[in-house]
Amino acid sequence: MLALLRTGLLDRLATGDPDRGDVPGWVMLTLMSAVLVAGLLLVAQPALEGLFQDAMARVSQN
Repeated sequence: MLALLRTGLLDRLATGDPDRGDVPGWVMLTLMSAVLVAGLLLVAQPALEGLFQDAMARVSQN
């Protein structure tokens, strides 16, 4: 079983599979997405906190 798995992995790595993707590109995409989310959070955080506090106040009144 392990020999078959090893053979399959070695064959896949040896062929230079084009579906492996562009790792530096994916890293850059991930970092840019994280920066975008952090930036949006900085802008929207006060409004989101206000909505949350209002919702919690309404729930605790009932």
